[in-house]
Amino acid sequence: MVSTWLNSLVSGTAPTGAGYFGGGTTGSYVATVDKFSFPADSRTTLGTGLSVAEFAPAAMANSGTAGYFGGGWDSARTDTVDKFAFSDDSRTTLATGLSEAAYALAGMANSGTAGYFALGAATSGLVTTVNKFAFSDDSRTTLGTGLSAAVYYLAAMANSGTAGYFGGGTTGSAVDTVDKFAFSDDSRTTLGTGLSAATLAPAGMANSGTAGYFGGGDTGSLVDTVDKFAFSDDSRTTLGTGLSSTRNYLAGMANSGTAGYFGGGTTGSVVDTVDKFAFSDDSRTTLGTGLSAARSHLAAMANTDGL
Repeated sequence: MVSTWLNSLVSGTAPTGAGYFGGGTTGSYVATVDKFSFPADSRTTLGTGLSVAEFAPAAMANSGTAGYFGGGWDSARTDTVDKFAFSDDSRTTLATGLSEAAYALAGMANSGTAGYFALGAATSGLVTTVNKFAFSDDSRTTLGTGLSAAVYYLAAMANSGTAGYFGGGTTGSAVDTVDKFAFSDDSRTTLGTGLSAATLAPAGMANSGTAGYFGGGDTGSLVDTVDKFAFSDDSRTTLGTGLSSTRNYLAGMANSGTAGYFGGGTTGSVVDTVDKFAFSDDSRTTLGTGLSAARSHLAAMANTDGL
């Protein structure tokens, strides 16, 4: 993490890492995990994907160590959490999964410390539950204070070392709510300024230390909107350039310090598009190589050595 970044500057080499898009549906549920290597953005597809084909899972990562895909729907909701070691992309499945089987959930992480899944649509119904996985031993606890409302098809992003954010989703009606969890004590506040519109099925990603982004979704119609939250004061602006197309059920991940990516989703038809936003000026490009197949209801996470 920080030492890796400093060492790279001294040696004159750029920090590397990769982002991963996993699961979802092409029309059929898939276990596929696509890997985009930073900084070239070249794509490979892992030989070992998720342990089962999953619709609407969530993901989070302990940068420099491992990434996690949790929950989803295969033939029913699942509590499975798959762990991918960044050293060799090998997969194991945690002995302790989610506290309840769930899909349409969201994940974010305090890299180096713990990852969080807000469970969404669980076996018992829509829930406010937030599970916390300690990266030291992958043990799971459940926060005493969950989300401010039971929602599913929400999104998440995090300012590692400081706070994580869960935004949007639906209670039956779309919401604009953004809940903030302080990593110091896992206490929850709700931002005075939420998303720019009540939004179902957006995606989230973050430039840790600077700003987080929620993109796309459905506000009654599909949108290309990207809302940016400055971590210094949680103020919201909306980018002048949004996604390259209106879509929902997409996923987001980021190479912190460099660029964020929104991939897949549906415009009415599933797409393989991956949009890249440069953090230096929030300009958007679209990768020449997208996902290995058009798909929606996927999840994403990233290994960023600069964290």
